[in-house]
Amino acid sequence: MRFDYHMHLEYGSYDEDYAEGFFRAAAERGVYEIGFSEHSHTFPEFEQLYYDDLILDDSFVGSFQRKWLKSNKFKYTLDEYFAFIEKLRRKHKVLAGIEVCNFHDQEAVAKILRAYPFDYVIGSVHFLRGWAYDTGAIKAEWDNHPLEEIYEWYTEEVEKLAASGLYDALGHPFNIRLYRHFPNFDVTPYLERVAAAMKGANMIVDLNTGTYYRYPVEEFSPYPDFMRTAKEYDLPIITTSDAHKPEDCARYNEEAVQYARSFGYAEQIRFTGGRARESVALA
Repeated sequence: MRFDYHMHLEYGSYDEDYAEGFFRAAAERGVYEIGFSEHSHTFPEFEQLYYDDLILDDSFVGSFQRKWLKSNKFKYTLDEYFAFIEKLRRKHKVLAGIEVCNFHDQEAVAKILRAYPFDYVIGSVHFLRGWAYDTGAIKAEWDNHPLEEIYEWYTEEVEKLAASGLYDALGHPFNIRLYRHFPNFDVTPYLERVAAAMKGANMIVDLNTGTYYRYPVEEFSPYPDFMRTAKEYDLPIITTSDAHKPEDCARYNEEAVQYARSFGYAEQIRFTGGRARESVALA
């Protein structure tokens, strides 16, 4: 069976006809089951956490991020999200997930998550010291930071996510490679620290094809070095498309399965509802 648990409705709306496109694309690609993982910035319940954490001053980064927070954000409540998922469940097998950014205040995150029946929670590092490093409009900020500093910051953020115990999976691991910033130093210690933190928190690797078709790096996340480390640490995987448009649902799923197999993976995780999971054959 094939699954895709990482996709977003944010560029459309909570409209059944729009959502139907995700199910059609999944079926065309032989994917049995999907789950939506709306970004936390969809929901006003998380709004204050963004204002607390992001750089919002008059700098290049801050000016852009102030505008970013006013654009297509915080438009549906979590109650509306779950009501919409229930509508979709009248016709489809679908899970309700969420992708949460790496906020400082994990207690506040926990309080929000506990109030809703999520089937799974993806934690993703989207900010480093308040900078949305994966955003193309402000990628020039990369020039202001040594790459070793970026690797250290990223690793620390994953360790914090893992320590919270709130997350089932780490979204698109090591997507700090998105804009082709490749290290000329040994990154093994960072890879092992991330893998060890995930192992301790029973977290799953989000084998994400979105970084291949949506970003200049044109590679799956995790890239091969971390895939090898993940296998050494016996970290489980899910294969996902990170679709932001219906037609991208399950995109490159077959290639992701073959990629996982090339590192010795024979199983993947299936979410079975209510944060439960099982291992099934990678087929």
